[in-house]
Amino acid sequence: MASSFVIRTPCSSANIGPGFDVIGLALSLYLELHVTVDSSKSSSQQPLNCLITYDDQSKSTEKISLDPEVNLITRVALYVLRCHDQRAFPCETSVHIANPIPLGRGLGSSGTAVVAGVMLGNEVGRLGLSKDRLLDYCLMIERHPDNVAASLFGGFVGTYLNELKPEDVARTEIPLSEVLPAPAGGIDTGKQPPEPPLGIGHYRKFQWAKEIKTIAIIPDFVVPTANARNVLPTSYSRADVVFNLQRAALLPAALGSSPPDPDMIYLAMQDKVHQPYRKTLIPGLTEVLQSMNPSTQPGLLGICLSGAGPTILALATERFEEIAGRIISQFEANDISCQWKLLQPAQEGTTVNYS
Repeated sequence: MASSFVIRTPCSSANIGPGFDVIGLALSLYLELHVTVDSSKSSSQQPLNCLITYDDQSKSTEKISLDPEVNLITRVALYVLRCHDQRAFPCETSVHIANPIPLGRGLGSSGTAVVAGVMLGNEVGRLGLSKDRLLDYCLMIERHPDNVAASLFGGFVGTYLNELKPEDVARTEIPLSEVLPAPAGGIDTGKQPPEPPLGIGHYRKFQWAKEIKTIAIIPDFVVPTANARNVLPTSYSRADVVFNLQRAALLPAALGSSPPDPDMIYLAMQDKVHQPYRKTLIPGLTEVLQSMNPSTQPGLLGICLSGAGPTILALATERFEEIAGRIISQFEANDISCQWKLLQPAQEGTTVNYS
């Protein structure tokens, strides 16, 4: 007998304005897993009983492995299963991945894959874990709580990581490298992988004004997260830290108030922690940030990098095509082509629907 279900996981935009590594937003561009488990079969010719197919709707140039031990989504699912004494997928499992989220562009593609993988393991293993517990599994693998909490729970979220207990800090596998190839994986945790500590991270959903839409401007090049991290300083001045704290405290209230106050939102979305350093990696970003504000562009509320970039997120209430066109023209002046998408907050987060 076969059972089928679909997992839908929204992409995410992290580092919203001043909220570096803290504030995330789930957006209405979804990774989908179409899963069938045929329990009538007693054996499978597929490795680990899992057949993967992939539909790259984002037209990425990156090659995605269809080996269940290498593919990020299924490898994450295997980690969850092995924590519960299930060594492989149920016989026989087919996973069709439909992915419209561009890779390496600042829309949380890896975090989205981790969330989908954790959900996949929970469903095929019939584990019945809560979303709060699944967040712990996500954070063993992907240490950006703003990305994974947004994709898992949906909406506009603030996040933090807990201080771990001394015995947990001593565990060399945290953050877990179960999903990474050697040597990053360290010791072999595959046979009996460690379960996550309880409550690694927490989140809080904020209100989002219904009038606000998001315009994602996606340039046609990749900024590897490692490169984007490497350009950041190892320390900050007190003035810059206070600048961001002031605005981060204001931002949730500003974006949750209806009708939106353009001037307040624009000021609350300023940043001195990561955008000034990453503009060298993104030709045109400086001009965009300097030339557009609510006074010069009706309908615009604020602009920020999405994640580590190069995608730019513009919040607006109207004139979406006009705003996108102005930003795209700045990139075109630097010989960079772009696509753009009008998106909304994905309030429901990751969902599972059985057919």
